[in-house]
Parts: sequence; structure tokens; C-alpha cells
Amino acid sequence: MVCLAVLIRGARALPWVTNMRLAHRLALLIALLSGMLVSSGMVLADTLQKIASSGRVTLGYRESSVPFSYLAGPRQPIGFGVDIYTHLIPALKRATGRRDLEVNWQALSSQNRIPLIANGTVDLECGSTSNTAARAKTVAFAVNYFYTGPKLLVKQGSEVKEFEDLAGKTVAVTTGTTTMKLLRKMDLERSMNMQLLPGKDHADSFLLVDAGRAVAFAMDDILLYGQILNAKQPAQWQVVGTPPQVEPYACMLRKNDPAFKQVVDSVITDLMRSGEFERIYAKWFLSPIPPRGRSLNLPMNEALRDNLRRLSHQPAS
Repeated sequence: MVCLAVLIRGARALPWVTNMRLAHRLALLIALLSGMLVSSGMVLADTLQKIASSGRVTLGYRESSVPFSYLAGPRQPIGFGVDIYTHLIPALKRATGRRDLEVNWQALSSQNRIPLIANGTVDLECGSTSNTAARAKTVAFAVNYFYTGPKLLVKQGSEVKEFEDLAGKTVAVTTGTTTMKLLRKMDLERSMNMQLLPGKDHADSFLLVDAGRAVAFAMDDILLYGQILNAKQPAQWQVVGTPPQVEPYACMLRKNDPAFKQVVDSVITDLMRSGEFERIYAKWFLSPIPPRGRSLNLPMNEALRDNLRRLSHQPAS
């Protein structure tokens, strides 16, 4: 909140404020309203001004969200979302007039990504974050750029084939994800008596199944395929189950920041309209990728192909 002494000095400078008591009351009212607006998320953010002043943009990345955002080495993020950043940075330089723009990389987890965007620590996250109506109360989303749904990663030969088979079993799920929320709701409504074993990230959740501590890892199917891709013995694993819902992924930014959102949306929209988006997609979903040089061999689904025409911001239903 703005310093009260500064507000008082500003109030006294107004020609219609005739005494110190009135100035003090006016300053308190402004401070109170300022606090209320901040707490309600109504204050407009100005990321472009912040970037122009500091000469720095902070981009969030994930450490194991293959192929969207993951590490090729210490603090070396790569992936589909990271390639989106490479097209965004020149646009930010033009929008801010900072040709010397510095890029600061910030590691994020499923648990801290939304708070760090909301409080201004990170300016943008292009990873594997689902665009949902609940999250949109706290953050904003750019145009959707992927569509997925939760499934189950199990070992070959597992008796688990569908979500119903998880009754009475231990299930790994990454903390802070929509899938964890889904499983809790499913367990409550169907009295399944599941034991949810949280992992701090997707790689950690995968290891819980690999070690035999859980019978399945529940997560968005594309992230499960990404874990299999980098497994030592990928043939030992399979992805099963019918997705209970479809979820769009989108880049995440602060609420009430229309100028910055317009830059991000314009870059992604131009990529989709020009065909460059499909080239980037082919690089990460249809071609061999680091670190093991394997390919997901995952053609673009109909929902995403349709969105190249619709350019939707629609959240998950």
C-alpha cells in the first residue's frame, strides 16, 4: 500500500483541502481504497511499463513438463512453450523500446506458479497450465495453445484400465494440479477410498509409481507420454483410461493487464495464422527431442486444429 505520509502530503496540495485533519482523513480513505482494490485484484497491472523500467522480463519454466517446458541442463529450459517465448521476446523489445531486454528465468512448480504470477514475481508462464474458470479469478490466460485430458500412467500388465479401477488403491498425482482436484472430487462423490500420494512435480510423481508406492500416476495424457518418453525402459509403461474432461493449456499472466495480454495474444495468434505454430508443434510432438532423441509421434488433435481457426480463450468446462 502507498505510504500514508506521502498520501497526506498529496492531499494537502489539493486546493480544496483546507486543514490537516481533512488531509489526514482523505489520505486514510485513499489508502483504504487502495488496499481494497489490491486485495480484490481490481488494480490494473502494467507489465510492459515494469519491463521498460527494469529492462528485464521474468519468464517461468517447468522442470519436468515434457515437451512443453523442461530442463536440458542446469537452468537451461527447453520445450514447446519455451519456443513460444523466443517469438515473444522480440515483440516485447518493440513494445517497451528496450533492445537490451534481459531475460530472467524462474523455475516454477504446479503449486507456486499461480501465486508467483499473481504477485508479480514472474511475468509470464508458457507451460502446461490448464485454463480454468476457477484460476481465471486470480490470473489471466492468453489464447489456448493445446488441448488435453487426464489419463493414467501404469506399468504394463496392470489391472488398472480406467479411473473406476482406482478404488481402494494408492494413486500418485502432482500437487497443485487440476487432476488432483478431480481425483478428490471423484473420491468424495463415488466413495472410492483412494489414497492420493502427492508428488512435487511430474517426475517425482512418476517415480512414485516406478518405485511401487502407487499403482498409477494420474495426470494430463500429454504429460504422461512425456514421462514415458524419457523413461529408461519406455516399453514397460502404458497410458490408459478415458479422460473425464478436456482441458485447454494457455500461457498465464497477471489479471487486468490488457496491454501486456495484447502483446502475448498477438504473438501467439500470428504464429497460428502464419503456420509457424504448426512448425513448432512438429518440432516438439512429431520429431525426436532431447534428451534421449525419441519422438512422441503425437499428431495435432482435432480440438487444437480447430482452435487454430477459432483462436479461443474458452476455459475448461
